Amino acid sequence: QVQLVESGGDLVQTGGSLRLSCVASGFTFSSYAMLWYRQAPGKARELVATISMAGSTTYRDSVKGRFTISRVNAKNTVYLQMNSLKPEDTAVYYCNTVHWGTNYWGQGTQVTVSS
Repeated sequence: QVQLVESGGDLVQTGGSLRLSCVASGFTFSSYAMLWYRQAPGKARELVATISMAGSTTYRDSVKGRFTISRVNAKNTVYLQMNSLKPEDTAVYYCNTVHWGTNYWGQGTQVTVSS
């Protein structure tokens, strides 16, 4: 079965950096796009970044130039490098993949940015 396990969340100060990791199992990782979402308290879950099978990336406007999504297929892992963090980046970050219309999610990892 598909499993996604995120890690790397922490409490950091404004301007700090974190690297989130998501280790996938149960499917052919290299054949699927991977996505990072986040959900702040009281807000809807929002798409942060995507990476295609071929490595093409997209970002929401508020993180462009600060966040970088990448993948290492040999490790079944997708990363989210987050620099210049802001308090508004505080959220639970989720890894996601979609197979034949079915969404798969990890358990999430908490990122808290203090001002």
